[in-house]
This record gives sequence, structure tokens and C-alpha cells, in this order.
Amino acid sequence: MSSLRTTFTRLVLTGLAVVVSVGLTACGGPPAWVQKGSAAYNSKDEKAFYGVGSVIGIRNEPLAWDAAENRARAELARTFETYTGYLMRDYAASTTAADFTKSTEEQNVERAIKTFTATTLSGVRPVDQYKDEKSGTYYKLVKLSLKDVQEQLTQARELNSQVRDYVRKNAERLFDRLEKEEDKRNSK
Repeated sequence: MSSLRTTFTRLVLTGLAVVVSVGLTACGGPPAWVQKGSAAYNSKDEKAFYGVGSVIGIRNEPLAWDAAENRARAELARTFETYTGYLMRDYAASTTAADFTKSTEEQNVERAIKTFTATTLSGVRPVDQYKDEKSGTYYKLVKLSLKDVQEQLTQARELNSQVRDYVRKNAERLFDRLEKEEDKRNSK
């Protein structure tokens, strides 16, 4: 009787564990990186830049994963180099008749913004992916480690030596500064 009770208890506990784990998986939602988006992250183990890309409405799954990865790479590239051109034109006029009793007013405001990114980044690697089954959105996370960036700068022949040395010396300091700012924000 004791053996039967023990077996029954084990089955019940196993069943509960399966139900709880399935429930947690279903309610887990997207990974944190989907919510955070593209940014530079500074951990004790490694400093790196991340890009997040997404695509929706593509039924061909391999194509969707590739498109999400390309968009993640583009997001990462925007972190490093973006040209933005901005133009705003504002026209206003008021015309009054000779007796000053009637006037005609007109105005026109136009704004144009153009953003362009073109850069070559070596060492960008996909590190994670996630598919939101409800919406059919594919997400891809890519990473470029600070170490890879520093190695590329060492090998860069296009940069003059002063710029290359400045970037190399200050890269670590800037990540440390970022970490301090994040700590201040989190402590509030």
C-alpha cells in the first residue's frame, strides 16, 4: 500500500511539474532583448553592441529569419554611423487692401528629413532569435563585441593613427561611463 501511495504521489507531482512548466513557458513572453532593442551593453564578462531586427508578414520562414537578421545588422550600423539631412521651409504672407479693411493670409510649412546609413561592420554575429507565434513576427539579435571593434581599428588603414589611437584608448572609458550612468538610473 505504501508503495502504491508513493507511486501515485510521484505521478501527481510529475503531472503538476509538467503543467507548471508548460504554463510558465506559455506565459513567458518574448525574451528581454526583444523589449530592450538595439543598444550597447556593458557586462562584467564582455562589452558589446547589439542590434535587434524584426519582420512580419512573410510566410517563407528561412526568408523571414534572413530579413530579420539583415534588419538587425542595419540597426547596429545606425548605431555607428548615420547621416541626417534636415530641411524646413516656412512661408507666410499677409496682403491688405488699400483701405485696410480686408486682408488675405496664407502660409505654407514644409519639412523634409533624410536619414542615410552606410558602413562596413566586420564581426557581426547572430546570437539569438525569437518568433512571436501570435503575430507571426520574427526577431533576430546580432552582436558586435567591443573586442572585435578594437581589433578592426588596429587593422584599419583608412584612419589616421591619431584617430585610431584615440578611439582605442577611449573605448573602455566610454563603456565604463555608460555603466555608471545605467547604475545611477537603476538606483532611482
